[in-house]
Amino acid sequence: MRPGTEIVMTDAATRRIGDVDAYRRTLVAAAYRMLGTLADAEDAAQEAYVRWLRLDAGEREAIENPGGWLMRVTGRICLDVLGSARVRHETYVGEWLPETIPVGTASGDPAAVVVGAEEVSTALLLVLETLTPAERVAFVLHEVFAVPFAEIAGVLGRSAAACRQLAASARRHVGRRAGASVPRSRHDELIAAFAAASASGSLDALVRVLAPDVVLVSDGGGIVSAARRPVRGADHVARFLLGLAAKQPTATYEPAITGDGLGYAIRVDGVIVAAVTFATDGERITHVWMMRNPEKLSAWV
Repeated sequence: MRPGTEIVMTDAATRRIGDVDAYRRTLVAAAYRMLGTLADAEDAAQEAYVRWLRLDAGEREAIENPGGWLMRVTGRICLDVLGSARVRHETYVGEWLPETIPVGTASGDPAAVVVGAEEVSTALLLVLETLTPAERVAFVLHEVFAVPFAEIAGVLGRSAAACRQLAASARRHVGRRAGASVPRSRHDELIAAFAAASASGSLDALVRVLAPDVVLVSDGGGIVSAARRPVRGADHVARFLLGLAAKQPTATYEPAITGDGLGYAIRVDGVIVAAVTFATDGERITHVWMMRNPEKLSAWV
């Protein structure tokens, strides 16, 4: 079943206020893909529910498809947020990364278990960041959640034909930037080799599993220590990682499945301090994304 299938169901029983809560996880899933962080996604979904509750009983009864209505409202909210996101990112302390969510998290918060999280990689979210707000909303609503262009037109304030063009442009852009697909099994083999090399403490061993032009990006949000700029090159990245390990000798590295494949949760004294995900070219690791901002680690607790 596609992540958005349930959102287009039209059952008269869902018109009752209590029943629309069944759509919450799907709305959070859509907003997460549009905004890149779980907190923003939850806020957007919550605002959509607030607007639903502000309708009078007659207005709610007249809505034949509450899920579709909530999805459209969530899309409009996300469009507004994306309009200001670029400014927020420019004033962000250090490098900004989208939030990584582990697949099958044991978190007690149901909203943290984002629908289809295994399909959402850091790499994809970073590509979506390069789209215009309208392209991103059109792409997510249509390509992922199968919202018709006629309905997206109401979200973006454009014609259905224009929305179709936006989604097509976004799809081409995502396709160009996505790079070659690496089988998940091969990706995980390379990450396991990386873990072994890191554990050995050998600079040479670690350099061998990294691509010559590898890039490491660390997001601390100005809250915790992190590299303010990307670290580039196999030797520099290897030295950075080994230096970090030396500063945290009691840290434990727990394998975790993410949308990027195998990754690691780093804990110190049982407390999550970082989540690390990777991209590979099938031969070596090309990107290391290290999330250290505690505000973006809520799903890893």
